[in-house]
Amino acid sequence: VCVGVLTALPSFVFTVILFSGAAYMAWIGWTLLRSTITVSSLGQNGSANMSQAFGQGFVTCVLNPKAYMFTLAVYPQFMLAKYGSMLGQALVLGLITIVVQGVVYGGLGLAAAKSRDFLTGYPAVTTWIGRGAGAVFLVVAAWTVVRVGSALKL
Repeated sequence: VCVGVLTALPSFVFTVILFSGAAYMAWIGWTLLRSTITVSSLGQNGSANMSQAFGQGFVTCVLNPKAYMFTLAVYPQFMLAKYGSMLGQALVLGLITIVVQGVVYGGLGLAAAKSRDFLTGYPAVTTWIGRGAGAVFLVVAAWTVVRVGSALKL
């Protein structure tokens, strides 16, 4: 819907939106370049916080309507009566989804925890990662301006 609305806008409005987005990205990039962001060891207070974080994540996941919409849109394409019980097929697909997401998101969680442990020991690394991200934002903003400008023949 949003893409359809954007393509229906007059080209001038669309150009203003693109330049505004590039300016906003440049501002974020400049802010990150000047920052001294570090990861502190605060917030690592044992199992009470871990269980609370898990609970919040679980509730967020259960209340996420996109997950249900995805399931309703995709699963029926893989479920056919000739393969047996529809309930059985749905349960197998659900189990596959749970296992795959557990492996993927569990792996990401472990990697994030290990990264945090590393970064709390080396605050300067965190600062340079933030500055590197700022440089990437500035490059993307400049690239956007160049691309839009060349399309407009400025």
